[in-house]
Amino acid sequence: MASAAHSNMHSNGLDVQFADAMGHLLGPDFPDEIGLAVSGGGDSMAMLTLAHNWSHIWGVKLWVVTIDHGLRPESADEAVLVSDTCAELGWPHATLRWHWDGRGNVMDAARRARLSLIDQWRGNLRHVLMAHTRDDVAETFLMRLKRGSGVDGLSAMQARRRIRPVTDQADPLDYDGVLPAQVDRIEYFDVIRPCLDMPRQDLRHYLRVLKGCWVEDPTNENDAYDRARIRKLLPLLETEGFGVDLLAATAQRLTRARQALQDAAEDAAIRFIRIDEDSGDVIIAREGFAHLSVELQLRLLAAGLQFVSGEPYRPRLRALEDLLERLLSGGGGTLSGCEARAMGADLRLWRELTALSDQEVKAEHGAIWDGRWSLVGTPPDGSTIAALGQIGWEQIAKKPDNAPPHASARSLPALWQDDTLLACPALGVDLGIDFLLRETNLILGDQSAFPDSH
Repeated sequence: MASAAHSNMHSNGLDVQFADAMGHLLGPDFPDEIGLAVSGGGDSMAMLTLAHNWSHIWGVKLWVVTIDHGLRPESADEAVLVSDTCAELGWPHATLRWHWDGRGNVMDAARRARLSLIDQWRGNLRHVLMAHTRDDVAETFLMRLKRGSGVDGLSAMQARRRIRPVTDQADPLDYDGVLPAQVDRIEYFDVIRPCLDMPRQDLRHYLRVLKGCWVEDPTNENDAYDRARIRKLLPLLETEGFGVDLLAATAQRLTRARQALQDAAEDAAIRFIRIDEDSGDVIIAREGFAHLSVELQLRLLAAGLQFVSGEPYRPRLRALEDLLERLLSGGGGTLSGCEARAMGADLRLWRELTALSDQEVKAEHGAIWDGRWSLVGTPPDGSTIAALGQIGWEQIAKKPDNAPPHASARSLPALWQDDTLLACPALGVDLGIDFLLRETNLILGDQSAFPDSH
């Protein structure tokens, strides 16, 4: 009896902790509807149960989504488990299927696809809950430490993080189930992590007490994955005083340091960086930049590269350090699909031409090119958008005085009819159309420090 009473008190404690976290992250005026990303694993199924109990008090409707990556034969059955559980609880559920194109690192591609698919699914939802735990913080801390990460990578993941679409999805969703309303959507959504201070074992205990069910992902036991090996290492580290609580607390302290650096970087960006909205290039004042600390220089350089490339992930630290050293010496280099070069009083970052070799799209009003540019106006039928390149550059007899440098200009968006250049507004040839940058703000800080789905 004492044990059962203790279990109920323990479970009620998690309900209170969850409610406190939700109040802190979303209150006091809760949205009418929120989304939940639920894989079928113990953490996410516990979060679903906690959210279900919480919703009856606050009257918030839940929408649940499961991503079936199709990488394991069991994944479809796991999605069915979540769907059946949602049906029992009375919440709408959808399973989204991902089809890998075979390119790049499969785990990295899957991580990116999760966010992109969730963004397509969410419709007008502005908040999506994910079930990262204190153990995830500790494990990721060790994984990042092994990779030599800096302050950003070693910091605790954010309990609330704003996400903008990672890629533009041309293909329709492959899904089963019910979707949220797809009208009145805004361009971003917030990832909410209400279980971030909860130990994984407490969430599993919560499910056991309430007779809940979940599945164990076999990759968690597969030593081919870093996280699986780190997870097995943690009990040994615990005996030496390096337990989950200590590692998570250290990551949280580094979060404070990260925020201070972020504030300093934002101030430096205002003083020393400008964005050329005609060319999309990032231009950094060399003299002011040279007097910043190396940490701030790396942050500004990374932000510039992410802006130009459209990449949501910061480059590897070693590669970033190498490029910074070359720039400070008056040279340059390429990284993340960008070219960077010291030019007179400035450092200039632009899109690497070779990274645009397969970026050709049909020209029409609102067409997106390279994920960064939006065509405004009505182009001729049959025309396409592609990089200006050397051929286009040579077809423009007279360039405006304020034209970007030749090396940069070749990567400008241009309108083509077969091999004939029709328009390149940044070089004064507009044909009644224009290309507008879709985003004009730098992303300061490492956005790749943690995975974004569970």
